[in-house]
Amino acid sequence: MKIQSNNTKIYRARRNGHKTRIWQEMFTDLIASRELIWRLIIRDFSVRYRQSMLGYVWAVLPQIVTVAIFTFLSRHRVFDMGPTDMPYVVHALWSISVWQLFAGCLIGCTNSLVNAGSLVTKINFPKEALVFAAIGQASLDFMIRLIPVTVVFIWYGFVPSWHSVFIPLILIAVLLMALGAGFIMAIINLVLRDMGNMLSMVLTFGMFLAPILYPPPVREPFTIVNIANPFSPLLIATQNLLSGQRLMQPELLVYMIAFSIGVFFLGWRTFHITMPRIAERA
Repeated sequence: MKIQSNNTKIYRARRNGHKTRIWQEMFTDLIASRELIWRLIIRDFSVRYRQSMLGYVWAVLPQIVTVAIFTFLSRHRVFDMGPTDMPYVVHALWSISVWQLFAGCLIGCTNSLVNAGSLVTKINFPKEALVFAAIGQASLDFMIRLIPVTVVFIWYGFVPSWHSVFIPLILIAVLLMALGAGFIMAIINLVLRDMGNMLSMVLTFGMFLAPILYPPPVREPFTIVNIANPFSPLLIATQNLLSGQRLMQPELLVYMIAFSIGVFFLGWRTFHITMPRIAERA
């Protein structure tokens, strides 16, 4: 019995030591790849707009057109969007900007390995760098979208609450959720190329499962919208902080932040362990 107990302890110690080495290896590779990640971000951003006539306008045009259409429908009573804590245009423009940050990061991460082509198989480097770099494009686009958001704030005389200083913390959780899911989706998309098109459809549908173009529902059974999409509690929190209102779902917000962190580390570790085995299928 003592021999068996000692063997069990040795096995557990080796297993824990192996897990620790994996995490150390992951963070070491990330630190070593920081310059590569930055160069990939700059390359993707310059290539995207280099031969475009409208250039950076494409980063803000979709959100402006979408908000303009729904504002028109709301003012003409085609759709009753309900009251919002902020002017409707401010609410919709800000919310769709945050959604595009999440969706852009997720799509970019999903397509990162496929878009890299032969880099995945012919060059030896931490492939996580491609996924981490993919969030750079969406993040820079989000910063550009803040320009029309700021203009709308000024136009409507809307002054963000001082609570807005905490919004970047929520946006970090949004990025972690997108990045963690993107790690797993990138591997799946490398094997099943239809995943990219399928994801676009899911995100289009998911946009209407979040209070982006309408205020957060407060009546049953419509409140299911607030939790059916894991992104929703994070978005609602940014809306509450921006308008200076009390957090609508504080407990759920804490759970979703923890969920985002968990998804990030789970996706990253899954990618790190799985990627060497399927790189030849790129």
